[in-house]
Amino acid sequence: MSAPIPIGSDTLGWPLPAVLHAITVSLPTWSDNVGYLNGQTAVVDSMSTGYPRFFIHRSVQKLADICQEKFGLSGERCLLCPTQKTAEYGKEFIHSQALLTGKPSDVRIVRYAIHPVGDSISASSSTLHGTSGLPIVSQSIPPQSAEVFALFFHADTYKVARQFWQNCGLGISSRYAEHSLSVLGIAGYPMVQNSEFLRACGKSASRVFETDLIPKSLDASERLLATGADAKAALRQRIASCLVRDESPAGARTNVSEDDIFLFPSGMSAIWNVHQLLLASRPLGKSVVFGFPYTDTLKVVEKSGPGAIFYGHGRDCDIDDLDDLLATKAADNPSVPPILALYTECPSNPRLCTVDIPRLRALADKYDFLIVIDETIGTFANVDVLPYADIIITSLSKYVGGYATALGGSLLINPRMRHHALLKEHLTSTFEDTYFTPDALVMERNSRDFLERMRIINANTEYICDFLHMHSIEGGASESEGAVIKQVLYPKYVTPENYQVCRRRLPTGELDPENGGYGGLFSVTFTSMEASRAFYDALEVAKGPSLGTTFTLTCPYTLLGHYWELGWAAEYGVEEGLVRVSIGTEDKEALLRAVDAALRAAQSA
Repeated sequence: MSAPIPIGSDTLGWPLPAVLHAITVSLPTWSDNVGYLNGQTAVVDSMSTGYPRFFIHRSVQKLADICQEKFGLSGERCLLCPTQKTAEYGKEFIHSQALLTGKPSDVRIVRYAIHPVGDSISASSSTLHGTSGLPIVSQSIPPQSAEVFALFFHADTYKVARQFWQNCGLGISSRYAEHSLSVLGIAGYPMVQNSEFLRACGKSASRVFETDLIPKSLDASERLLATGADAKAALRQRIASCLVRDESPAGARTNVSEDDIFLFPSGMSAIWNVHQLLLASRPLGKSVVFGFPYTDTLKVVEKSGPGAIFYGHGRDCDIDDLDDLLATKAADNPSVPPILALYTECPSNPRLCTVDIPRLRALADKYDFLIVIDETIGTFANVDVLPYADIIITSLSKYVGGYATALGGSLLINPRMRHHALLKEHLTSTFEDTYFTPDALVMERNSRDFLERMRIINANTEYICDFLHMHSIEGGASESEGAVIKQVLYPKYVTPENYQVCRRRLPTGELDPENGGYGGLFSVTFTSMEASRAFYDALEVAKGPSLGTTFTLTCPYTLLGHYWELGWAAEYGVEEGLVRVSIGTEDKEALLRAVDAALRAAQSA
């Protein structure tokens, strides 16, 4: 599964890794990131791809252009969804957000039946009406054909519509688009060779990247399973096997089974579907987002349903305030829970903080609300939040998938918790499997060496963080003697007492000697923006959005996640100059040399 990893200041816009369905892209300098965010033509034109929720893949855009030409009206644009249900979610989201922002709010759905080349069956169309009374064009679908559901809206509403694509993760994947284009008989699809894609993007397919940072080659089989059903079952079994507790007898009610796990096309799709599940199955109320989370999690909770109550610092004193709020709300109306749910991460992205989860669990039990924990950063190789979470969410795109060639997400309904039966029954009855089979097949294959990779990543990351922490002001280094690192944000140093509670342990209570590490992600803050930029520019590793890859990957996280709200993010300790690093499986001494060289550059800035 090895593929070239573009590293170097001249790799702007290359896919990471250099393959057709890569889910991240090279942004090798600080100025490249700023140029991308500002829509600078030279940067945008160099982009061969990007993170799928932030960048419309070329295959997806090609299919959208076809839909635009076939069904679009003057002044309209469109985005593509895989099913009627996801399109209805999109229509509702875009309509409501457009009204709030004063943009044209009419949205229509076109169901496009894509017929194999030469198919003699013609499509009949009829006009339906959705919940808002807006028209939906429906077309019959012959056997063995593809279909997409195109959301059409006024061009002035495009930025609002892209929020749906980004926040909710419900759009079609690049493989879905490629399959549809192939069914249509579009020349060049499917692209069988990565070289075809690179040439189409204006990149040299024969280029060699000189680096001694080579991810370790593990022994996982590269053969795909036979069917999507096999792949999805294997994924669910693999996740469940990581979560089964050895102290419980096989088949015990409190043990996780594959039937408790549901798969989605992306991590944000899992979060979106969790929120819809809770809104539909429990008394309505606002939800709490506790601690500073990944940017789109807060957006989903804020924009769907009654809204969010945000405790961005996630401190103990914030739990005191939350307790007071819950008590007041419960006293005012004791017949319903004071909030719907509480969302948190273990640990958080990008500050790597872990909140006092046991204390939050006690409040949830007292006031009958649900706790949703995203453990993507910790991973179920390292943390065990089953004692505390009603629902556990994971972005499989990150550490579980590892190779950055497919998206995926999972949702676990915890059998230990009292609302398990209600939630599982409701989700089972409403669940729509939108995880496209080719994506699931790749994710299953990529996940086979997950635990082995995590052991290497854990060790590498702790080694690098110990080095950087030693050179940080928080770690005892002196700014007067040239220290430029303020703090290394890593669970070993940030709220370690809370992280220790959640670390994976053996039934005896001892730490798991093979797993239960601190994870593969850390962030670094610097004494000046000049030092931040110099460190980032000089660090000779892959650079782009995402994390959890087999190759080390870094980005100026606050710029990418909060460029238009830098002041707001800074209020919660997420500094503009923060550099986030996801360590891979490379040789740790080679990694240390790269990090040391970048540190020296920062010290000279």
